[in-house]
Amino acid sequence: MKITNHHSAPKKIETRGLPYRLWMLSYGVAVVFLGSCSLLPAKTFDTQQGDTQAQKTTESNPVIAPPPIFSSSGDPNFVVKVVQQVGPAVVRIDSSRTITSRVPDEFSNDPFFRRFFGEGIPQPRQRIERGSGSGFIINSSGQIVTNAHVVDGADRVTVILKDGRTFDGKVLGEDPVTDVATIKINANNLPTLSVGNSDVLQPGEAVIAIGNPLGLNNTVTSGIISATGRSGSDIGASDKRVDYIQTDAAINPGNSGGPLLNARGQVVAMNTAIIRGAQGLGFAIPINTVQRIAQELIATGKVDHPYLGVQMVTLTPENKERIKNVASDRLNITADDGVLLVEIVPRSPASVAGLRVGDVIKSINNQPVTKIEEVQKLVEQSKIGTKLPIEVERNGQTVQLAVQPAPLPVRREG
Repeated sequence: MKITNHHSAPKKIETRGLPYRLWMLSYGVAVVFLGSCSLLPAKTFDTQQGDTQAQKTTESNPVIAPPPIFSSSGDPNFVVKVVQQVGPAVVRIDSSRTITSRVPDEFSNDPFFRRFFGEGIPQPRQRIERGSGSGFIINSSGQIVTNAHVVDGADRVTVILKDGRTFDGKVLGEDPVTDVATIKINANNLPTLSVGNSDVLQPGEAVIAIGNPLGLNNTVTSGIISATGRSGSDIGASDKRVDYIQTDAAINPGNSGGPLLNARGQVVAMNTAIIRGAQGLGFAIPINTVQRIAQELIATGKVDHPYLGVQMVTLTPENKERIKNVASDRLNITADDGVLLVEIVPRSPASVAGLRVGDVIKSINNQPVTKIEEVQKLVEQSKIGTKLPIEVERNGQTVQLAVQPAPLPVRREG
C-alpha cells in the first residue's frame, strides 16, 4: 500500500524498480503486495525461551555436528511432536466484505439521462468478497494474531478452531505498515503458542509452518530458515517496515497469518508473503515484531509509526551516474555514498524542517547511514513529536537539521 499525496510535488528522479512483485497469502483475496476498537489492557505472550544448543567438536577427531534439532532430541520425527503440541492453537480465519460498485456520475447527476431513462438508471450493485487465512492464539482468553491483509475491510470475521468450534471474531486493530492484526473471540481456556526469540535465529535452522493453504485446513510443511533481515525493499515491499525472515518451507495463499515454528514448537515468525512465480521463497514477520505490534493494537487499537515525508534511494555509483545524466542541471551531487532524497512531500515534517530534494543523508541521531534500510530503522526507532537530528550533505556542504517526526498517514486499500 503506497502512501500518495495529492498536492503538487517536486519533480521525481526516476529509479529502477524491482523485477518481481509479491502476492499476499490470503486465499481468495487477489491482492498484490507491492497490501471502532475495543480498548483492552495490553497482555504479553506466554514466552518460553529455549536453551541455546552448542555444537561440539573435538580437536583430535573433528566431526560435523548434527543440526540442533537432532542433537537436542535425537528424534527424526520431531515435526510430528511439534504439530501435536501446537496444532490446536492454530486457527482458520474466514473474512468477508461488501463491495459496492459505483454508478458513473453521468448517470446519477446528468438531468438528460434522468429525463430519458428515469427509474431505468443503473443502480449501485453490491457483491461479497470472501477470503481465508490463518492465525494463532496468543492468549487463553481468546486473543489471536494474524496478518492485517487477512481482515482488511472485513464486515465479518469468523474464526474456526482445529476442534471444529466456530466463533465470530472482533478485529481489535490492524497495522498495515507491518501487516499485523489482532482479533478477539469470546472463549476461554484456549490453547496458546509459546514464543521464541526471532533475534537469535540463524540461517539453516529447521522450521515448521502450519496453516490453511488454498482452503486445506491444518496443513503442515517444513523447511529451514533461508535468510534473516530481508528488508521490505529487498523483496519488493518497500512500504512495509519489517525485516523479514526468509524460508523455504512451503507456504501458499491461505497460509497468511499462520505461525512459523522452531524445532521446540515455539513460534518465531508469522507467515505473510511469497514471490509470485518463485519456489521456496517465502517470507515471515519476526515474532518479536509481531508481539510488539500486537500488544499496541490490543491496548489502543492502532499503532503510530514515525513519519518524515521523504522518498529516497541509496546512493551508489550507478545511481549517481544516472542522476548526473538526467538531472545535472538541477542537482549537484558531490557525495559518493549516503541516502539521496528524491522527493519531499509538501507540508511534511521533512519539508517543514528544511530538507530538500538532492540532499544526501549522512547520519541520523549521530549514527552514520549509507542505505535506505538504515534510515528506515532509525526513523522507526525515533519518537513522534521529538526532534530527530539529521546531518545531510548539500552542494558539497554539511548541513545540520532537526526533523520532528509526525504519525505516518495510512490510507486503507479499496
